[in-house]
Amino acid sequence: MSEIGFVGLGVMGRPMAANLLKGGHTLWLHSRSGVPDDLTHSGGRACRSGREVASHAEVVFTMLPDTPDVEKALFGADGIAEGLAAGKLLVDMSSISPDATRDFAARLAERGCLYVDAPVSGGDVGARSATLTIMVGATDEGFARVKPLLDLLGKNVTHVGANGAGQTCKVANQIAVGLGIAAVAEALLFASKSGADPAKVRQALLGGFASSRILEVHGERMIARRFEPGARIELHQKDLELALSSARRMGLALPGTALVQQLFNACRANGGARWDHSALVKALELLGDHELGGGKVVPTGQ
Repeated sequence: MSEIGFVGLGVMGRPMAANLLKGGHTLWLHSRSGVPDDLTHSGGRACRSGREVASHAEVVFTMLPDTPDVEKALFGADGIAEGLAAGKLLVDMSSISPDATRDFAARLAERGCLYVDAPVSGGDVGARSATLTIMVGATDEGFARVKPLLDLLGKNVTHVGANGAGQTCKVANQIAVGLGIAAVAEALLFASKSGADPAKVRQALLGGFASSRILEVHGERMIARRFEPGARIELHQKDLELALSSARRMGLALPGTALVQQLFNACRANGGARWDHSALVKALELLGDHELGGGKVVPTGQ
């Protein structure tokens, strides 16, 4: 049993912390919105700050929305870094900038601490079921220390490389997921506009070469009109901006990624920043004046 800290208990962090508790570990918890009662009732210990979390824990996990949130949690007033002692380990499971990740790792190394970037794929479903894909950037020592804990959170844990490599892998993942969502949305919308039942088309496609996890999960969301997050459009856009800005620096063209970003922009223009990213289909529905269920689209911002 280990003393573990967890900072950031939102849609993803909350079930991940719960799975660490189920693994028999003692958890010290902090979140800007407060520690959920179900975690404290399961034995989690609420803390007033990141510094307090880090002062108790051997390993501290963070799961936060964006790069500035991680930096503030680590190095702000009463932040995690103030409670870290030499030999402790920080595991950031947020999806943030690879460049900033390398900087954060260097700053914590000056304190004698190891840093692991371990962003995830699998969404809230994977977080609850402990089936996440986890992409790890770390030293060999850091990976060896954290691997037993990551195994409580995911089924596919891969040491990609040094610090920053995990975040680079996550950006690549978000490119593939975004383009996959767009492909599924176009296919189902084409079928529906042609007069076919999109639910039956999806069922047929799941048995062939077009089958994918995105078709399985997000295709069903599109047809059922279930767009509560999940993974919010505004957060997926943040990851795609990391991809596009990095591509500009490298002189690399990512035309499909740029198109997906524009479709997400159309969703945001209609009130959809916090929709699940499968709601990208709404942008295509507006362009085609056709909803998957049939009929014309009336933009409502809902």
